[in-house]
Amino acid sequence: MPPRRKMLVVLKGYPRLSETFIAQELLGLERAGFDLTLISMRRPTDKKRHPVHDEIKARVVYLPEYLHEEPIRVLKGMAAGFGKPGFKVLMKRFWADLKRDLSRNRFRRLGQALVLAREWPDGGEWLHAHFIHTPASVTEYTSILTGTPWTCSAHAKDIWTSPDWELNEKLKSARWTVTCTRTGYEHMRMLTSRKDAVYLSYHGLDLARFGHFSGAHSARTGSDPDNPAFILSVGRAVEKKGYDVLLRALALLPADLHWRMEHIGGGDELARLKALATELGLSGRVVWKGAMAQEDVLDHYRRADLFALACRIAANGDRDGLPNVLVEASSQRLICVSTAVSGVPELLTDGENGLVVPPEDPAMLAKALEAAIRDPALRQRLGDAAERRVRENFDYHSSIRQLTGLFEAEWQRAS
Repeated sequence: MPPRRKMLVVLKGYPRLSETFIAQELLGLERAGFDLTLISMRRPTDKKRHPVHDEIKARVVYLPEYLHEEPIRVLKGMAAGFGKPGFKVLMKRFWADLKRDLSRNRFRRLGQALVLAREWPDGGEWLHAHFIHTPASVTEYTSILTGTPWTCSAHAKDIWTSPDWELNEKLKSARWTVTCTRTGYEHMRMLTSRKDAVYLSYHGLDLARFGHFSGAHSARTGSDPDNPAFILSVGRAVEKKGYDVLLRALALLPADLHWRMEHIGGGDELARLKALATELGLSGRVVWKGAMAQEDVLDHYRRADLFALACRIAANGDRDGLPNVLVEASSQRLICVSTAVSGVPELLTDGENGLVVPPEDPAMLAKALEAAIRDPALRQRLGDAAERRVRENFDYHSSIRQLTGLFEAEWQRAS
């Protein structure tokens, strides 16, 4: 096997509790023998870390999050950039981008790329971006300036909130791009003539970390006010997660049905959602627990009766890919009630291994929640089927093997 090149992996932020799928992939690549340095465009804001973050050995280098905060680094990057062969090509590309996206954000990405190209940590020989929006901009600009090839992992928001012209340019420039849902894969292939350079690769789970749950979920039916059914939801409080829809669905449940819901996750909309829960008369039944470490989330999956996530397409086009929390919950034989958005139907089939309803429909969601609460046998049957689907089709080792093959094919071609 040829030696594996030193890879610089560009990330929007690191570590992030909401991006365990990225951390899991980084750890998998390290265990496969890759030598990584992580390049983060932002410093961490989460106060907690998942265990997987402590297992990753790669060094983390933080770029200037805002250019004015580290002017010396930026000025040194600019000065060094003038002397590089790719500088004129980079500036031509930058001005073309700026004409279509006149924003401070565009200047920030150029400045971060200049800093990265000058400092060039650990002798990087390859660039890889996670997310095809801003991290890929920094990565592509750096590639143009240094001549170092680059590749990309695209996910969800980054695909659906990027303009088509920008996706087309990046898909043309990257050696290849992978994404984690068939909807994203088909969308990107439609935008590029290099269709054979776009790949579908589901993230999957580290099933050793989410082992088989041999215990029993409860037989609650919502009939006992002293032992209400336990609904769990995990996700950031942002528009695309549809928590306002979920709260309105909960408010439609029959008065004789006894339930409680716990939400795990941070997010900018928490205050608004708490106010909405109060307005709907639900505040005594909904507990907002904030961000939690992975082992605590796993414990909640095992104690809950059902998992709910009302995914939707946000006003700006943002949407989930295939939410990792649905895969995690399914791995623990926990029935999932969700919506037919983006990659969700690639995991869940209504009535076979979950309950799937149209998005933006609180009444239909309420009916599905009621059916799951009242019928423990249904929960068990669909939860068992969901676990089988995950363990047969969503083992993350498959994704790591695919990525390893893609990287090695490139390096063998180069040598």
